[in-house]
Amino acid sequence: MSGISVTEDGHLLGVIAVCGHRIDGATVYVDGPDADHSPTVGTWTAVRPVTSGVTTWTLDTPSPGWTTDKPLAPLKARTEYALYGWTKDNAWSSADAAFTQADVKRLTPGKVRYDTETDDGREVAVTVPLSRFKDRACKDFQGS
Repeated sequence: MSGISVTEDGHLLGVIAVCGHRIDGATVYVDGPDADHSPTVGTWTAVRPVTSGVTTWTLDTPSPGWTTDKPLAPLKARTEYALYGWTKDNAWSSADAAFTQADVKRLTPGKVRYDTETDDGREVAVTVPLSRFKDRACKDFQGS
């Protein structure tokens, strides 16, 4: 499961929960009609594969444990982005988290925005404390 957050000093954070698999890296891409013009806006590789738990790293500045393959491009207004984690061999990926520049501006430190499914099957974005994200991430996964 993927999400986004911000640091105390306003840096954008990637947040990925790894449940029963591994993640080697992450990508932010344009989601929607603008995808044809600039699909990938940032890519990172974990120094070591992430095999369990929740990992966070700054998306707009260097971060320990992650290398920046493609620095994050400036986010544009009225453009939807998505963050997801992946493996080098394409064996696994995390559920993506959709967001806009406006969504990022509304985030506060310690809160994570991610996408989840409602009981009736609709996908919705929620913002919760990091502790709740950690608690829910693998419960929501349940062997998917």
